Amino acid sequence: MDGADISCIFRDDGLSDLIGFEYSKWHADDAVADLIQHIQNIAAVEREDSVIAIIMDGENAWEHFPDNGYHFLNALYRHLSLHPDIEMTTFSECLDSEVEVRSLTDLVAGSWVYGTFSTWIGDEDKNRGWDMLYDAKCCFDKVLASGKLDRQQQREAEYQLAICEGSDWFWWFGDYNPGLAVSSFERQFRMNLSNLYHLLGEQPPAYLALSFTQGSGTPAMGGAMRRGLEQ
Repeated sequence: MDGADISCIFRDDGLSDLIGFEYSKWHADDAVADLIQHIQNIAAVEREDSVIAIIMDGENAWEHFPDNGYHFLNALYRHLSLHPDIEMTTFSECLDSEVEVRSLTDLVAGSWVYGTFSTWIGDEDKNRGWDMLYDAKCCFDKVLASGKLDRQQQREAEYQLAICEGSDWFWWFGDYNPGLAVSSFERQFRMNLSNLYHLLGEQPPAYLALSFTQGSGTPAMGGAMRRGLEQ
């Protein structure tokens, strides 16, 4: 929007991916020492008030660490809390502080995965999933406009639509992911769309009874995470 101020903090792919893909193979103390050294190296060449954002993809990294990352996280927070030059903060605390927010003249559409939206759209199977969601949303809009749902029914349909609109469904569609994961998410996606139609009082399309994607790949971390940049 014209005149709107939006503050953005960008993920450090290198540090985030070290935690996501590499440090689970290391001894916790060695991994923490390495991460802090990387942060110190960045601090040595950046401004004093620079912000380093380590952003993880939910809980996916920790299941690959011994004891779900307990030893790594315990050592990391202990060392960071005692470090004389590194200050931990949240995004809101950072923006409320004296850190300078500089303007960007350009901003590309992208993500932390390869810098594109290819993880969620573009593949034939992913696009098929979007087509199904589009059909369901059109039906949702038509039914709501008709006024045939009472307030409770409308709330239930809106909640179900929100479930169907979750981006992680499309993450899994495509043959590069493991077959079991793809089939599980695909089946659940079709079921949720069918449930939405039923809540709207409509008959689900026949295609929702048919599988439309399957996987056969063996990606890192079983597909639960993707590296920030292609290696």
